[in-house]
Amino acid sequence: MSSAADRFRAVRSQIPQHVHLVAVSKTRSIEEILELYALGQRDFGENRALELAAKAEALPKDIRWHLIGQLQTNKVRAVLPYVNMLHSADREKLLFVLQEEAQRLGKTVDVLLERHIAAEESKSGLSRDELLRLLSQFDSGQFSSLRLRGLMGMATFTDDQALICSEFELLRAEFEEFRPGREGFDTLSMGMSSDYKWAIACGSTLVRVGTALFGPRLG
Repeated sequence: MSSAADRFRAVRSQIPQHVHLVAVSKTRSIEEILELYALGQRDFGENRALELAAKAEALPKDIRWHLIGQLQTNKVRAVLPYVNMLHSADREKLLFVLQEEAQRLGKTVDVLLERHIAAEESKSGLSRDELLRLLSQFDSGQFSSLRLRGLMGMATFTDDQALICSEFELLRAEFEEFRPGREGFDTLSMGMSSDYKWAIACGSTLVRVGTALFGPRLG
């Protein structure tokens, strides 16, 4: 069985320097996270707000925490002190709650708007019309304590490379369309363990990798 160092080197060697690597640590132990931390990894992603908050309390404070799963509005207060970037901003109500809490904390929070690009209806994310409306609200200053950094999307769960790449290309095209004139709009989060190489080829600037770094879950 390969070691954490072997897996980390293998993944890192396939990711260009300009692409950020977020290690998806959901359900992983403190010890497993510390193994990657010792190898130099500093960006970690969690799906659940309370799991992220608990790990942030227990782990080194220079870790940059990414919340990549859906966030319920009633969990915003618990998680916002720890989050560096929220990848899954997918509705107006959530953004208003985030804005209110960030303002209360005196903090500016980096967010990505999650776009629905997959063929699967079960995946979350904004339609193009919803995305345009939220972009307009950011432009008008309604979310002054939130810093819009870019877009995030999840491709269809399939082995069909052509379909996955077509979805990634759609998101890349919209990222480039909406980027001009928006300061700090520099992050395109797409690609996971199963498809991050294709995502990078399609222009991703940030990939979210779990199993390829941590190995298969035991039990």
